[in-house]
Amino acid sequence: MSARTLVFVLLFVLPPQAKPWLLRVLLGAQVGRGVSIGWFASVMGRHVALGDYSAVRPFTLIRCTGDVVIGRYALISSFTLVYGAAGLSVGEHSYIGPQCLINTEEDVRLGRWSALGARCMVYTHGSWFPYTEGYWVRFGPVTIGDYVWCAAGVFLHPGVEIGEHSFINSAAVVRGVLPAGAVAEGNPAQQVGEIDRMRRTMSSRRLDAAVGQMLRHFAALTLQQAEGLRVQEQADGVLSFRRGRTDYRIVPVGIQGPDALASDGPARHIWVISRPHWRPSGSPLWLDLHAGTMTQARDPVYVELALFLKRYYGIQLEYQDGAQPR
Repeated sequence: MSARTLVFVLLFVLPPQAKPWLLRVLLGAQVGRGVSIGWFASVMGRHVALGDYSAVRPFTLIRCTGDVVIGRYALISSFTLVYGAAGLSVGEHSYIGPQCLINTEEDVRLGRWSALGARCMVYTHGSWFPYTEGYWVRFGPVTIGDYVWCAAGVFLHPGVEIGEHSFINSAAVVRGVLPAGAVAEGNPAQQVGEIDRMRRTMSSRRLDAAVGQMLRHFAALTLQQAEGLRVQEQADGVLSFRRGRTDYRIVPVGIQGPDALASDGPARHIWVISRPHWRPSGSPLWLDLHAGTMTQARDPVYVELALFLKRYYGIQLEYQDGAQPR
């Protein structure tokens, strides 16, 4: 058994808190703050670099002969398998969904703020029948640009290039090159539209309405359905509920709202802010959707709300001061 294989096995069986330390000490890996590698997960490459607050979920295996670079706040979900003779690069705030399979016989690059949905497959090498009998063999790197979303079940062939700000619909089979700004689907995938036509112009009124819709969805799906809590919505969009012994209020601070807002009563307030340059006085429980930041607070409802916005609405927030959450 080679030394790297032994390290790979050790990483697999060790508890999560020991894995970043082992990568630093035995492989000389660059491991940022707040990095997490889950139970029965392992990462191996010629050189490994894991950015701040990046995460490899449990039961995921990454074993590349080339470099493995995972950017800040990137997430690789459970039951993902990455293997091959070349390398993997995942940009900051990008996402690889559960049960993905990525072959890295040639380099695979996923850009910034991009995503592979659940059960996507990426191949950089294709062959089975004997090449010496005249059958073809295909090698080629796969490059996915910034702000690209490949929905669930997309298959990417060797040599695929997808331009930035593109959307590939579920179960598409992609060959060749797709231009920037494309909306594509089918087998073989063909461009059926342009991403700019999918986007709405977000006026102040629309943005405030969008925040209200997200909070109502959080109340219905997480607070009421999952936790069985009773939630009241006030006329100004404030959500009030009691969890355990604590009274909560989730307060949207919109662009078109009043100039000053204050905490009224003893309830614990969580502020959801879309107004530029606004902060609550003396409260650590705020999510700034305009600046893309949040605090280190570990209040369970606050953390659950941030996760909900990320999982269901694509809103990714960074810790304001870059410090590891406590």
